[in-house]
Amino acid sequence: MYGTQSKRDLALEFQSQIPILRPSIHARRANLTVKFQDLYGFTVEGNVDDVNVLNEVREKVRQQGRVWWALEASKGANWYLQPSISEGQSLKASLKLSAMANAITLKRLIRKGIPPVLRPKIWFSLSGAAKKKSTVPDSYYNDLTKAVEGKVTPATRQIDHDLPRTFPGHSWLDTPEGHATLRRVLVGYSFRDSDVGYCQGLNYVAALLLLVMKTEEDAFWMLAVLLENVLVSDCYTTNLSGCHVEQRVFKDLLAKKCPRIATHLEALEFDVSLVATEWFLCLFSKSLPSETTLRVWDVLFYEGAKVLFHVALAIFKSYNSNIRHYYGSRLLKL
Repeated sequence: MYGTQSKRDLALEFQSQIPILRPSIHARRANLTVKFQDLYGFTVEGNVDDVNVLNEVREKVRQQGRVWWALEASKGANWYLQPSISEGQSLKASLKLSAMANAITLKRLIRKGIPPVLRPKIWFSLSGAAKKKSTVPDSYYNDLTKAVEGKVTPATRQIDHDLPRTFPGHSWLDTPEGHATLRRVLVGYSFRDSDVGYCQGLNYVAALLLLVMKTEEDAFWMLAVLLENVLVSDCYTTNLSGCHVEQRVFKDLLAKKCPRIATHLEALEFDVSLVATEWFLCLFSKSLPSETTLRVWDVLFYEGAKVLFHVALAIFKSYNSNIRHYYGSRLLKL
């Protein structure tokens, strides 16, 4: 039988008897890499399932947008700042109840995400940036940028060194125009607050603020209120004393809220600040996708710096099951 068949025929006959093993549709989808730009111009890379999750999140954000627009239509454009007065109540009591109701509604809405189109206005109002800007002449920012133009300091030299390394490849930030705009914001603030000057990490924060706020002056005031009112004091000063305090507090929180993870990291002699310091200095802008980071910032500008600890804990908690599996497998081997 085999003598009359060529090697090619034999191979074909042999292959026909072997079942063809094709990867499942889920395996193929998992291996298919997709690249696209997100809402803020960053290139996102992932598989089809990742894209589907992102689309689901975006749909929820769109649904939240309809809630925001409905409230603006019924209560007015600045309902979160101007409580309404109900009939039959005294002015003081009405303002108190209305403000409380608005605050509860606003907190819930912000935690579910501010629609991107409303984000600049909401941030600027609720963070205190608008109030801070109103305390100085309208020409303050323009006067500041003109006054410091051409001046060279250790801060400006470090800024110039970091500009090309700030989100390289971004469609606008990584251009001469983007570099120049970011430089004006960072240099301007370095002269506004000489105690801070410039600290590595602020370039990523300011860059993301520029993408959200659209104008560099608004981004400047958002950076100012962030450093002067929202975050822990001295986080970005020369000795980073505020940042060191944050890291000690976070280690204690991790030990209390995630003891299994804290014990595992201690056994590995791994210092959690090796990863958490960047999270806190860059406000997760280098560690999370931009749309996720801005959801964190939505809460940050309204509720304060405590959200950074909550998010950092949540990231570690997401690995809790892996740690449990690791220890479980080790016990089985004993």
